[in-house]
Amino acid sequence: MCVVITHMRSPGRSEKDPSAVRIGVLVPLSPPGWVEAGRHLLAGLELAADDVNDGGGIAGRPLVLLVRDTAADPRSAAAAVDELARLGVAAVAGEYHSVVARSAAARADALGLPFLCSSAVLDDLTDRPTDRVARLCPAQSHGWRIYADFLLDAGHRRVAVAAQSSVYWAAGTRILRDHLAPHGGSVAELDMNVLDPTAMCDELVRRRATALLLLTGHPEPAVSLVRAVRRDRRLTDVLVGAPAGQPEFPSWAALLGGDGSGVPFLRYLPKRLGALGTRVEATLRERLGEAPSFVAFEGYDTIAVLAEVLRSQGTDPARIATSWPRVAVEGTRGEIRFSRTPGVGVWQWAWPPVQVVDRDPAEPESFRVLRSGAVPRAAGPSWPVTGLLPGMIDGSSAER
Repeated sequence: MCVVITHMRSPGRSEKDPSAVRIGVLVPLSPPGWVEAGRHLLAGLELAADDVNDGGGIAGRPLVLLVRDTAADPRSAAAAVDELARLGVAAVAGEYHSVVARSAAARADALGLPFLCSSAVLDDLTDRPTDRVARLCPAQSHGWRIYADFLLDAGHRRVAVAAQSSVYWAAGTRILRDHLAPHGGSVAELDMNVLDPTAMCDELVRRRATALLLLTGHPEPAVSLVRAVRRDRRLTDVLVGAPAGQPEFPSWAALLGGDGSGVPFLRYLPKRLGALGTRVEATLRERLGEAPSFVAFEGYDTIAVLAEVLRSQGTDPARIATSWPRVAVEGTRGEIRFSRTPGVGVWQWAWPPVQVVDRDPAEPESFRVLRSGAVPRAAGPSWPVTGLLPGMIDGSSAER
């Protein structure tokens, strides 16, 4: 069952207010969902809603967020969309986990309800092209190809992935393999459902891998795998990477300390934030009690986009669903516009800024930008992921 949370920071605002404009919000706020990511996503969504209401709301009407905890469960997400539709929301937004977002997108599309996905990157967010769904974060194939180019430029041709069973991790492995192969690279898949950390280290030595990518859940087994590699003298020169972004959040540094530094990952922030991004960053830092992740900025931008659409199109879901190609909104990370992108069946912001970063070994609380996003090297088409089944998370709480 989904946990119900109503955004009501300002006195007098209520989901029962007949004048309120309601947006349904999906976030993972309990295990096995990645709660830390959900908390950051919700903080960004709520801050943006506060800013909208402080600026007069939607044509004088208060904006209310009806928040539902998906707990990384696709069935709960679909049920939440049904409930939110009955409550008369103008649109649904949010979600972090890709398989969960895919379930929500399918249900919203079937109900004729617009869905703006904040933070789930799986290329095939829907089974078929639809006008009702749009997405802010980059498609997995775009970001992970940039990450693959980072590996190539750093001289890594023998790459191993420590992978768990998940559609998301399988898609990532395929993207990396297809992109590295034309440039003389290879990807060896190490099944972490079979291997323990010690056996994984033995495999890295046997395969002469120069880089190990963690395509696993966080904190476990990711934390144990990093510790095993750091303590194995045979693997001193092996790069440990985490393209899905596990090191972005404070818990990574808290659990691993210095061992968690020097692990490159993808994040979706520009080199420098503009005036809006800087203000939002300061407020989010105060609310969260820690530095906001890129996921929090994705949350803020989600409501910023929907508020502009609601102001221009009203609250009719059909009108909202036809408005994506006309969106032009200044977000925290640049101007947001949606277009049709080959291989992606939803309206896509192409593209948000992409960085490959790591935690500085000299100062693990600080980040180093190792590569800024650019058009990836030519590669084959993205892998079409079809036939996803409910519940295909398999404990991989880092799955986006």
